[in-house]
Amino acid sequence: MSSLQHRAKVFAALGDPRRLEIVEELSRSDRTPGELIEKFEIGSALLAHHLDLLEDAGLIERLESHADRRKRFIRLIDRELPYLSPFVAPPNVIFVCRQNSARSQLAAAIWRSIVGGQVESAGTKPATQVHPLTLKVASRHQLDLTTAKPRTFKPNDARGKTVITVCDQSHDELRTTLSRIHWSMPDPAELGTVTAFERTFHELVERIKPLVK
Repeated sequence: MSSLQHRAKVFAALGDPRRLEIVEELSRSDRTPGELIEKFEIGSALLAHHLDLLEDAGLIERLESHADRRKRFIRLIDRELPYLSPFVAPPNVIFVCRQNSARSQLAAAIWRSIVGGQVESAGTKPATQVHPLTLKVASRHQLDLTTAKPRTFKPNDARGKTVITVCDQSHDELRTTLSRIHWSMPDPAELGTVTAFERTFHELVERIKPLVK
């Protein structure tokens, strides 16, 4: 497919107001089909039609949940599309994953470095310490996590903050999914390699960096 044909497909896919709304929602958060149905109050057949067109245009991908293989998340492939309404970075954020030893710790450190503002992290079932490879990768990128310690996420922690889950298990454990943001990311500790932790770091940068525009 030529570049011209590809761009024509993209413009055609985004020419429908509902599909544009879906893409704008996905520019801030990965969503399950069920969450999109609830948010936009549309039927499953119509949503499937919209998603098929967006996928055919190369705008989205469907990912298997890392916590429940029966579940799928819809993710926007390009988060810097010029025709989307800008998503203003919230001033007070808390990142949540299961153990608060890798993804959420790195996310908070990257957010602090790129965006600024108030940012914390916590876990639904925190580990006893931050993963050594989290510390290693953070140090490689001049991020200071030397005093970081895993802590438990409590319901009051969400008060006045934007909650961003970076773990499918935590996303399933917390309620009111549409009130927060979710980024579906695998746990690098499962592979336990520097490469896996570096991949997590770079994906988080790709998620966070567009928010400063």
